[in-house]
Amino acid sequence: MDGYQRRTEKKKESIRAAAIELFSTYGVEKVSIGEIAKKANVSPVSIYNYFGNKEELTLSVIDEFFNTEMEKFEKILYMEIPFPKKVEKILFDRMELTKSISTDFIKSITDPTIQKLIEEWTYKKAMPAMMELIEQGRQSGYISPQISSESVILYFQIFTEAIQHPELIANQSKQSIIDLGHLFFYGLMGQPKEE
Repeated sequence: MDGYQRRTEKKKESIRAAAIELFSTYGVEKVSIGEIAKKANVSPVSIYNYFGNKEELTLSVIDEFFNTEMEKFEKILYMEIPFPKKVEKILFDRMELTKSISTDFIKSITDPTIQKLIEEWTYKKAMPAMMELIEQGRQSGYISPQISSESVILYFQIFTEAIQHPELIANQSKQSIIDLGHLFFYGLMGQPKEE
């Protein structure tokens, strides 16, 4: 890569970083190309030249955002730590992510083009990673082989949905999140009752 290409990539990176920061704070609809350009220290024309329009920039930003989140998830997934610690780390990661994103940003992800991107990303990347997590849980004895993968994924989704609502977890203590992890694994009973 020559100097011009490096500078171009650096500008694109700066634009995407500014966009995700502004989108996360204010939501996609409330942020203008001019505001992104100002934050990225580039001209609005540069944004149009590199991304075409705001929708394409938004798609690029969300795609990069999801890929970054997947890298974090995979890093945890392949750590040499006990399975419950992995799930705890994943829950903490989701909680921290939720705290850093405005509800306007989450609501803005209803655009059909963005929804299609999310569906493709979920099918191609997130589901295989979840299946790997489930398999690790089964191999380590934390997920019962009698429970279907579909049910486990639904269970994960229920927890994920809950922690994606900032108003539910914003003021929760670290201990509450640890307790949530315990509930995640053992339910209200703590562990199966001996008959």
